[in-house]
Amino acid sequence: MRFAYTLKQKTKIATLLFFVMACSILIRILEDKSVKSMNKSFMSMYNDRLIPVTDLYYIAEHMHAKQALFERSLFSRDSSDLATINERINLRNAAVDSLINKYEKTQLVDQEKKSLDIFKNRWMKAAVIEKDIIQMITGNAMDKGRKLYENTGRQAIQGSIQKLSELISIQSKVGQELIQDSVFMVSGSKIYSALQLALAILIGITIVAIISASNVIKLKNDKFNLN
Repeated sequence: MRFAYTLKQKTKIATLLFFVMACSILIRILEDKSVKSMNKSFMSMYNDRLIPVTDLYYIAEHMHAKQALFERSLFSRDSSDLATINERINLRNAAVDSLINKYEKTQLVDQEKKSLDIFKNRWMKAAVIEKDIIQMITGNAMDKGRKLYENTGRQAIQGSIQKLSELISIQSKVGQELIQDSVFMVSGSKIYSALQLALAILIGITIVAIISASNVIKLKNDKFNLN
């Protein structure tokens, strides 16, 4: 009977320890998964949000610079920009095209893709108008150049800049969502740590219980042998 009782107690303890071990392994797996997701979220925030939004600001700067160059060439008495306007506009356009290609390779949400397509369409239309204006400037047809710029050129550039503002706004919104996801994952990681601590305490209590039970059985056996 004593042997059967001891075996039953050991079986209960072994089952409890196995359960604790299984829970500990599961928590560890979930915690590793949470850390990987958190790392992915931070990397996405940097590569797909922080860097692209900086590129969008650079695109806007190039477009504002082009607008200023056109207005100086068309409306200012200073003719220093006239000889190099085609080259300088082409440099700005090449820089914008490079930044757009870079931006397209990032992870975009559906709303970003739609706004980017509209921006690219406006950008190409503005480029056609700009070429006509440059030809008029270099051909000394300043009155026609001013008229074309005032009627369509300025509006085309401003329309492209407006779409850039929408893309920047979307970047900010998606970035906030990523931050909220990261906060949620951090909370989950804290829960996993708390569970691991609870399991460690449970293991400690179990070990103490095993030692105490062993001492009680040993003491009873000693008394029995003395009798």
